[in-house]
Amino acid sequence: MKKKPNQTFATNRQASFQFELETRFEAGLVLEGWEVVAIKQGQVNLSGCYVSIRRSEAWLIGCQVTPLKTTTHTHTDNERSKKLLLNRKEINKLIGATAQKGMSIVPTRLYLKQGRIKIEVALGKGKKSHDKRQAIKERDIKREQMKSLKDHRNI
Repeated sequence: MKKKPNQTFATNRQASFQFELETRFEAGLVLEGWEVVAIKQGQVNLSGCYVSIRRSEAWLIGCQVTPLKTTTHTHTDNERSKKLLLNRKEINKLIGATAQKGMSIVPTRLYLKQGRIKIEVALGKGKKSHDKRQAIKERDIKREQMKSLKDHRNI
């Protein structure tokens, strides 16, 4: 039996630009049926969402799941808070880390693993504007190197 690769539905590309990502955690999501179908169709947006800890539970807030036109549910809230399924040790690590100044819990990727929708969250420390400028500069240098390498191969 072949092992299927994990299918990624959404990534938060701004997370690695806005934050220095450190420890990553894999969590399950509590979803409604129409949300599962919409996510598998790619109707999900992770930009602008974050993870909050309330009453010793982790919640994904601001994740937009656009309902499909064929959805028969009349009460579809596309920005409903979704509970993250993490074990107690992981939640305690997140609580301890976010108690430090500047640490946030950022969702980075939404994917399918063994038939279940999972989300990858990471602890991140906010970057300063000079760090962001440095990242842009490094990205431009790398792009120029790849372009010159490509041009060199074509000669």
